Amino acid sequence: MTFLTTVLAEAETHVELPMPTWAFGAIAIVIFIALVFVVWSFRDVANRHSHRSAPDAAAHAGAPGATHHGTGHPTQGH
Repeated sequence: MTFLTTVLAEAETHVELPMPTWAFGAIAIVIFIALVFVVWSFRDVANRHSHRSAPDAAAHAGAPGATHHGTGHPTQGH
C-alpha cells in the first residue's frame, strides 16, 4: 500500500503550465499549416525544369536496358 499512497500523494500536486492549454493547440496548428505550405511549394518541381533535362534524357533513351515509358502497353492478342 505504500506505493499506492505515494502515487496518490503525487497525483495531488499541481503543475502550472507555462501558457494556457489552448495555446499548445494553436501552436501545433500554426506549425502544421507552415509545413503544409512548405510541401505545397515544392509541387511539380520536377516538371518545371524539364527543358533542361530533355537533351540528357534523349541521349540516354537509346541505352541498353532503357525502358520507354509512356508508349503504352503492348497488345496481348486476345
